[in-house]
Amino acid sequence: MSLRQAVRILIVEDHAGLATNLFEFFNDERYILDFASDGLTALHLVATNPYDVIILDVMLPGLSGFEICRRLRNDLQSSTPVIMVTAKDQLQDKEEGFSTGADDYLVKPFNLRELQLRVDALYRRKTGSPRKPELRAPGISFDPGTFMVRTDNGDQLELSGTAARIFEELIKAYPDFLSYAQIRDKVWGEKEVDMNTLRTHVYSLRKLLLDAFRQPLIKTMHGRGYRLLPP
Repeated sequence: MSLRQAVRILIVEDHAGLATNLFEFFNDERYILDFASDGLTALHLVATNPYDVIILDVMLPGLSGFEICRRLRNDLQSSTPVIMVTAKDQLQDKEEGFSTGADDYLVKPFNLRELQLRVDALYRRKTGSPRKPELRAPGISFDPGTFMVRTDNGDQLELSGTAARIFEELIKAYPDFLSYAQIRDKVWGEKEVDMNTLRTHVYSLRKLLLDAFRQPLIKTMHGRGYRLLPP
């Protein structure tokens, strides 16, 4: 990771479709994912690997999520934050989840973005990472915690992945421009990225911003790089 430490997540889920959705949603350089479809595999992985957050289904074959969490805390002495995800929505179910050592509890079906926000919050709490301050340029702001772009007239757009990282660097650099090499180094780090890939990502970001705010917000400095063009 070039901009921030990757969040190491263990996903414990026996439903193949949901597991696939989670892997696709968290398919981002900010996350390193591991997977278990049953409790014994999950316990083995936690015993042999460090994780920052565990996403734990409750209804699993063999050991339930409640029992897994209990063993994590009592047998493995693991303090890794656990967020339980389950269709069990009764208060007594939530009480059992928290009593076994869960840090959060999310009822299915849920919005994947909400899960991401909760995962990021648990990670910040675990690492003591302070919330990044909002970044501003004239008439526009960017929240590095939620990846939300807002204009002073009330329009907003939620970015993700590489688009969010590029925009973060552009607004940090304002009123200066960023060269192609600076964008490559800040966003991709040591990873080799060709110029066509970089331009494609910037083009996609420019289109997202244009569609949301109805005006161009990225200026191409021909032969040099790119600059934020505030509204």
